[in-house]
Amino acid sequence: MAMKASLQLRVGTQLTMTPQLQQAIALLQLSTLDLRQEIQQALESNPMLELEEGFGEQAVSEAPEDDWASEIPDELVTDSDWSDTYQDLGAPAGGGEGPDFEREASGQSLQGHLTWQLAMTDLDPRERQVAESLIDAVNPAGYLAHPLDEIRDGLRTQGLGGLRSAEVEQVLLRLQQFEPTGVFARDLRECLMLQLAALPDDTPMLPQSRRLVRQFLEALAGDDRRLLKRRLGLDDDALDTAIAVVRSLDPRPGSAYSNVENDYVIPDLVARHDSRGWHVELNPEALPRLRIQPDYAALIRRADKSQDNQFLKDHLQEARWLMKSLSSRNDTLLRVGREIMTRQLDFLERGEESMKPLILADIAQVVEMHESTISRVTTQKYIHTPRGVFELKYFFSSHVGGNGEGDAHSSTAIRARIRKLIQEEPPRKPLSDSKLVSLLDEAGIQVARRTVAKYREAMGIASSSERKRLR
Repeated sequence: MAMKASLQLRVGTQLTMTPQLQQAIALLQLSTLDLRQEIQQALESNPMLELEEGFGEQAVSEAPEDDWASEIPDELVTDSDWSDTYQDLGAPAGGGEGPDFEREASGQSLQGHLTWQLAMTDLDPRERQVAESLIDAVNPAGYLAHPLDEIRDGLRTQGLGGLRSAEVEQVLLRLQQFEPTGVFARDLRECLMLQLAALPDDTPMLPQSRRLVRQFLEALAGDDRRLLKRRLGLDDDALDTAIAVVRSLDPRPGSAYSNVENDYVIPDLVARHDSRGWHVELNPEALPRLRIQPDYAALIRRADKSQDNQFLKDHLQEARWLMKSLSSRNDTLLRVGREIMTRQLDFLERGEESMKPLILADIAQVVEMHESTISRVTTQKYIHTPRGVFELKYFFSSHVGGNGEGDAHSSTAIRARIRKLIQEEPPRKPLSDSKLVSLLDEAGIQVARRTVAKYREAMGIASSSERKRLR
C-alpha cells in the first residue's frame, strides 16, 4: 500500500525550551540531596562560582550587570507542562479526583518508616515513650530484638515508674499494625501470623494456613507431609495450597529497608507557629549559599576580548543562570508549600483526622501553574512541622463521602478515623467493617463498607474476627 505524502500547516503556541529553562525545570525536580550534588559539581567545574559561609537563600550576584549579561530575565518562569520538556509525554488530565498518594518505602530506613508512622499515631506521652523504645529495639529484619521485660525494665530506669508488662504489650499490639506487615514480631511464628491476619478473607486455604503456622511450623520446616495431612485433614492438593500461602509470606519484613538504613531526608521547608500564627519558610540549612567569585568578575571587566576572557565570560553567564535557577526553584517551592499548608492548617492544629481533601488542580489553579509543575515541586520535597517531617505529596488525597457539596472528606482523614476507632474498640468485641461504616456515618462521613475494608487492609489492620482471635 503506497503512502501519500502531504504537507500540513499547524498554528499554535509552545514554550521554547532553551537549555537554561531546561536546567531550571530539571533543578526543580531534584531532591535537596541530589541538588547538593549538582551544586558541588558546578563548584568544581565553574571557577566563577564559590561558596559563601553557611547555608541559606542564594546570595545576590556581586558582579555588576554588563550589557552582554542582560539576557537573563528578572523572573525565570519554571512553570511548564510536562510535554514542554518531554515531547513524548502528554499533559495530565485536568480536573476530577486526584491521585491518592501513599508514602513509599523506597529511599527510607526501616526505623525512619516506623517513626513516621508513629508520628501519625494517636498516643499519650507515656505510650509514645514506650513506642519509641520498641522501635529502637527492632532489628534490620523487622523483629523485636529484646524481650519485653527487658524493654520494660529499661523504661522504668528512664522514669516510667510503675510501668507494667501489660502496658508494653498493649503498645506493641498497636505497633504490630504498622507497615511492613509482620514487623515487631517476637519470633517467626508471630511474624507469619501477623501477615496471615492481613490477607483477604477469601484467600484459598487461609484458615488451614493459619493453623499450619500456629501449630505445625516445625513439621512444615521438616517437610513432614504425612503428619501435616493427618493433623490438618488435607489431601495433597489442599496441603500444597496451604503451604504455598505460607511460603508467599516474608520471613524478614524489614529486609526491604535494611539497604537504605543510612538514608535521610533534608526538609526544604519549615512550618512553625508563633504569636502571629503559622508561617512556612525555606529551611536555611537545606542548601549552601553561592556567589560569584568577585576577583574573577573584576578581571572580566578589565580584560580585553581575548579567548581567555571569553572563557571567563561564558562561565560567568553559566553561574548567573544557575543562581537564577536556584532562586526560581526556591520561590516556586515556597509559593506552593505555603498554599498547601494554608489548605491544611487543620492538620497542623489537630492532626491527621482533620486532613482536607486536596488535589493537584486545587493548588495549580491558585498559584497559576500547570498541574505537572505542582507534581514536580511536591515530589521528594519535604516540610518539617511540629507533627513530623512529611513529603509535600502527603498532603494530597482524594475526596471521599459527604452529604453534599463542600462536605467531602479526605481519604487520609478517613483512614486516620478508622484507625482511631479500631484502637479504641473493646478488646473482646472488635468493630466489624459494617459497624465502622455506621460510626463514620454518625460523624457525617458516608462511605461504603468495601471502602472501609480497603482502607483497613491498606493500613495492615486485620479483620474484626482476626483481631479478636489475636487478643
